[in-house]
Amino acid sequence: DKMDVVCRCQGGNNAGHTVIVGDKKYDFHLLPSGVIWEGCDSLIGNGVVIHLPGFFDELEKNIAKGLSGWESRLKISDKAHLVFDLHQDLDGLQETVREGLKGTTKIGTTRKGIGPTYASKMIRNGVRVADLLDDFESFTDKFCNLADIQMAAFPDLKVDKAAELERYKVFAERIRPLVVESVSYLHQKIKKNKKVLVEGANAGMIDIDFGTYPYVTSSNCSIGGVC
Repeated sequence: DKMDVVCRCQGGNNAGHTVIVGDKKYDFHLLPSGVIWEGCDSLIGNGVVIHLPGFFDELEKNIAKGLSGWESRLKISDKAHLVFDLHQDLDGLQETVREGLKGTTKIGTTRKGIGPTYASKMIRNGVRVADLLDDFESFTDKFCNLADIQMAAFPDLKVDKAAELERYKVFAERIRPLVVESVSYLHQKIKKNKKVLVEGANAGMIDIDFGTYPYVTSSNCSIGGVC
């Protein structure tokens, strides 16, 4: 309650925080915990990967528990990458394949699509929030290219591209008021001597670089992930 901004820096909706305020109990997976405090902005940063159906479901569940005033306080980075249902399906397919391989075992993924989304980001065929809001025809091309590449690599993967595009056309307008250019947004806050708290997900032993690899998460959840 002493912070001006709470900024989530990495991960996705595979981790969770439970926050209890008085008699109200909130469950957060993507939402920064500062979203419950009046006068405190909450930013989902560029290092986070966002599954929009899960995001809106989480938001609605917490609104039902008493969350209010979030419309003016919740921000999402335009540079954050999108988790699609196809990423979640890939997560499950890859985990199933690992189970039958010699000398290995399952990672224990939550099958939320976090790892495959970071993989898409790193091989540069991922899709960002900015792509969704900028030009829908361009977004359509990027999504279809991603889906076609993944279906070619994983024959068991099936994606109804038309249905997904219809869903994301609606999501685009729902999320548009929340999206900011997060670098300049944070620079302005810091320039005004605002207090910024960085919120991570998971812990050091499952950091992608410093944890018990390969039984780790897919992002840097130690201090290195802040940058």
